[in-house]
Amino acid sequence: MSDFKIGDKAVYPAHGVAEVVGLEKKEINSAVCSFYVLKVLATGMQILVPRNKADQVGLRPVASSSEIDEVFDILRDKDVHIDKQTWNRRYRGFMEKIKTGSLFDVAEVYRDLYRLKNSKVLSFGERKMLDNAKQLIVKELAVARKWTEAKVEQELEKACT
Repeated sequence: MSDFKIGDKAVYPAHGVAEVVGLEKKEINSAVCSFYVLKVLATGMQILVPRNKADQVGLRPVASSSEIDEVFDILRDKDVHIDKQTWNRRYRGFMEKIKTGSLFDVAEVYRDLYRLKNSKVLSFGERKMLDNAKQLIVKELAVARKWTEAKVEQELEKACT
């Protein structure tokens, strides 16, 4: 179970990197519960996550160096089967992966949509999802590696071509 302190960076599924800006206690049904107060870096949105359910909701530490290397391996993988299903079926599958909060799943979504856009026109939803996956990866790698977002975007581009 991860234990975060104020000032720590954590990743919240589908929203990306957030900073722990507070710890709060609230009374719910006469039981006192402890919460992390998170501020999502990309949007400024605040999220309350029960500390005892942080693992269940998928709150996790920012990627380690070895995990980042694995992400780049996923992005470089050329031998990938592109799903020829209808766009809405593909979209649902990709959305499930993004919701897991796993950086590896998000990297797969980004890689697959990036490759797909080179062979056909993406639907509006798929273009938005490609942008969303890219933002999630860029923010996390920028925080983890202490790189600028522009540098991370260059590295993603290199890995995918």
